[in-house]
Amino acid sequence: MSAMLVDSHCHLDFPDFADELDAVVARAGDAGIGHMLTICTHVSKFQQVLSVAERYDNISCTVGIHPHNALSEADVTSERLIELAGHPKVVGFGETGLDYYYNKSPGAVQQRQFRAHIDASRRAGLPLIIHTRDADDDMAKILTDEAEKGAFTGLLHCFSSSEKLAETALDLGLYISISGIVTFKTAEDLRQTVKNVPLDRLLVETDAPYLAPVPKRGKRNEPAFTAHTAAKVAEIKGLDVSAVADATTDNFFRLFTKATRA
Repeated sequence: MSAMLVDSHCHLDFPDFADELDAVVARAGDAGIGHMLTICTHVSKFQQVLSVAERYDNISCTVGIHPHNALSEADVTSERLIELAGHPKVVGFGETGLDYYYNKSPGAVQQRQFRAHIDASRRAGLPLIIHTRDADDDMAKILTDEAEKGAFTGLLHCFSSSEKLAETALDLGLYISISGIVTFKTAEDLRQTVKNVPLDRLLVETDAPYLAPVPKRGKRNEPAFTAHTAAKVAEIKGLDVSAVADATTDNFFRLFTKATRA
């Protein structure tokens, strides 16, 4: 890679990386990954997420509650999220959203927490990192309802939903982030969606330690592997990989305005 890439979504505070975080970050640099966004899934564990971001100049973080944890952290308010987002290293809210596949928290609680994150995003002027799985209709409805209350920014992360939901998100000014799923044999629908999403609205990510792309399938994922996802996006788009790297990096820093570009 001659151009810089950004891993727009990873979980570097997870135990999977505890014993070799310096080496993981170094390998990312060697692979051309110039910036990483490590994502919060529990407000109760925010300090450990923040400590990773504070340790490295080229890592930013978020604050938020994954929909799986919406019930256990149901008392967290938009005001609390905004307060924690005052730290210079915090560049967005999330990940938040809806997950009806595992349904680890009741749908109504997920929806209420998601709306609280949107409220925080709107008021603080920071983007949302949105998780959605098996919830296309409710996701589209909430995004549309909330957009009518006032503008907010963000992205649908690790996108694997319908092209219709992608179109709704794009119409509302949101971005689409592509993970290693795009390299999987069964992901033809996603590849068609990627072909149709404008390049200036795409980001790339790992969701590490999950979803390692081909040819690393089956291994623990890490930010260095973002390069494989970018290469697949370039193939789908019929572009040079450096053009995809330049565009997705520009898109990241346009969206995450608090993040410091090296």
